[in-house]
Amino acid sequence: MAVRSDFRELCHARGLAATRQRQIIYETVLTTPGHPSPEAIFERVQKKIPSISLATVYNNLHTFLESEMLQEVSLHQKSLRIETNLHPHHHLICVNCKSITDLDERQLQPLKFRKKPQGFQIKRVSVDILGLCSMCSTKSDRRKQS
Repeated sequence: MAVRSDFRELCHARGLAATRQRQIIYETVLTTPGHPSPEAIFERVQKKIPSISLATVYNNLHTFLESEMLQEVSLHQKSLRIETNLHPHHHLICVNCKSITDLDERQLQPLKFRKKPQGFQIKRVSVDILGLCSMCSTKSDRRKQS
């Protein structure tokens, strides 16, 4: 299976052991739609490994984040959300239902610093646009009309 060998190569390149648990967690993240929380990942992984703990899932997710195999959606959100899209992009976040939608970076004008903060090393630029998704916006409009 190509995914299994790719995972092993990815782990090897980052100095990580390619354990069965890690592989199942990683594959689960990649096959879970959207920007899953650790709890959502745990629920899916638990179907394959009933004895796994939420702490093990969290620990492995943090290992994947630290090794840059995955990214965190937004560091200032209230809960950890995992990002599988490693291409430059931004997010539309619904303040009501907390849904997160990817927004290609080409849909925004390039961000430029007038003055780069002294001594600050930029690793990634991520813009979160907060608002109401179309479903929540429609519900809100209906409530206003009532």
